[in-house]
Amino acid sequence: MGPKGGRREKHPRRRIVDAIFYVVRTGCAWRQLSKDFAPWPTVYWYFTWWHDDGTVERIHDALRGQIREADGRNAEPSAGLIDSQSVRTADTVPAATRGFDAGKKVKGRKRFIVTDTLGLLLAVHVVAASVQDRDGGRRPLLWTRLDHPGVKKIWADQGFAGRLVDWSTTVLGRELEIVRKDLDQRGFQVQPKRWAVERTFSWLTAHRRLARDYETSPARSETMLRWAMIGIMVRRLTRVRPASRAGRRPLTRTSA
Repeated sequence: MGPKGGRREKHPRRRIVDAIFYVVRTGCAWRQLSKDFAPWPTVYWYFTWWHDDGTVERIHDALRGQIREADGRNAEPSAGLIDSQSVRTADTVPAATRGFDAGKKVKGRKRFIVTDTLGLLLAVHVVAASVQDRDGGRRPLLWTRLDHPGVKKIWADQGFAGRLVDWSTTVLGRELEIVRKDLDQRGFQVQPKRWAVERTFSWLTAHRRLARDYETSPARSETMLRWAMIGIMVRRLTRVRPASRAGRRPLTRTSA
């Protein structure tokens, strides 16, 4: 039977979710979905429906809380990290939502993410690549303040320095600490307190759909990022060993 007593659904929702994961991971177009899945219009309809009604965000947030608790932490974080990433866009992306990042020499969109210290997403915001970090960082910081009031401190790189630090203190009542490079640094080096958010970008861009932005709207791009993170968190949860029946030990993680 269906969820409201009607006929049974023709396509199980598990297969719909599998099809969405397939698109995110492989980067194929919706129309190129394998015949093993439901018809692509059905899969895309569910993708947009779950985007519009907030289902994707609720699933994402529930999984994040489970991972934090399995790691021995509170479900809600107390600190975070913010960073941005400029990516090229496909030709089908409307010009009004694209821009040029002069620093990175990238024409496309810019992704702003706020993560906890484990690298799990707290807020996502996608804008034109021409938006500077200190301007584009306001909205994800505000969302973090509203959705995760326990986050008292956020670390950021030098691109977020300046008036955004003052704005975060006076308007949000939260500390935004800038992690600066060593004066004698040459080439790339892992920055203390910031490596987790940079690792998250590496996790996300391992999904071919996210290596370039193909979505017609920034909001759909944000949903694609959440779907990718949902897949990452589900795989991580499968590596958590359940409590032993004999010893009733707490959850522990296998090496990864």
